[in-house]
Amino acid sequence: MKQKNLIFPAFVIIIASIMVFPSCAKKKIPSYPSTTTSAEEEARRTAAEEERQRELERQRAIEEESLREESLKQASLSKEIEKERKLTESAMFENEDVHFEFDSITLSPAAQEILRKKARWLSENPGHFVTIEGHCDNRGTNEYNLALGDRRAHSARMFLVDLGIDESRMQTISYGEERPLDPGENEEAWARNRRAHFVINK
Repeated sequence: MKQKNLIFPAFVIIIASIMVFPSCAKKKIPSYPSTTTSAEEEARRTAAEEERQRELERQRAIEEESLREESLKQASLSKEIEKERKLTESAMFENEDVHFEFDSITLSPAAQEILRKKARWLSENPGHFVTIEGHCDNRGTNEYNLALGDRRAHSARMFLVDLGIDESRMQTISYGEERPLDPGENEEAWARNRRAHFVINK
């Protein structure tokens, strides 16, 4: 009887132990995510970043080269436009004559306006010198027309001096009737030949 009484408590202790130990075994050790990056992943990330930087630098270099070429192109175009403009203005300066009435050296209002334009051009181009040619129609003697042509060239020159152009930048010459612009023998041709013509000294 005493033996049975001892078995029961022992059985209870064994059962209790079985219940306690599994509960302890079920406790999980918490796992924490790894904060370290492997050397391979770090190397790949570094290589990718370096490649990205190289590509950005390449694109930037391409853009800078494109901008430089465009700037040079625009500068060249501007120079060509400016050169063409100056050539056009020079041609207009030379091709617009001052005309006179028959046997006269008086400057008409139209002639004075042309000379004002020439004065502006000369002021804007101080490095240029000009020759003013005096011309006549073919009526009158050669000697008379040479003298008349000289007086016409001088009249135009002095008007420009009065407008502020340095007299030393202009020289005069008379061709009289020797170089007609129009060889016709009528009033229209004679009117065209009575002129002061300007030549830019290159």
